[in-house]
Amino acid sequence: MAQLGKGKLNYRCPSCFMRDLDIDMFYNKDTGIYSCIRCQYRGTEKEVLEFNELVRIRYGAMHKRFDKFDFD
Repeated sequence: MAQLGKGKLNYRCPSCFMRDLDIDMFYNKDTGIYSCIRCQYRGTEKEVLEFNELVRIRYGAMHKRFDKFDFD
């Protein structure tokens, strides 16, 4: 299989990113499809961006400091 070229931007694979792996995707100019070299994920730019936004929900409170814990 011929190696695909890099896209305009380095998008992370949403499937790998959900498992805390930072894998860049490759872009096929002929088909307009991004594909991961580690897993079998393939998708258009729109799909990749939508799934990456869903993954970012995990890190929504990353910059928030929790100093009060009320479990009662």
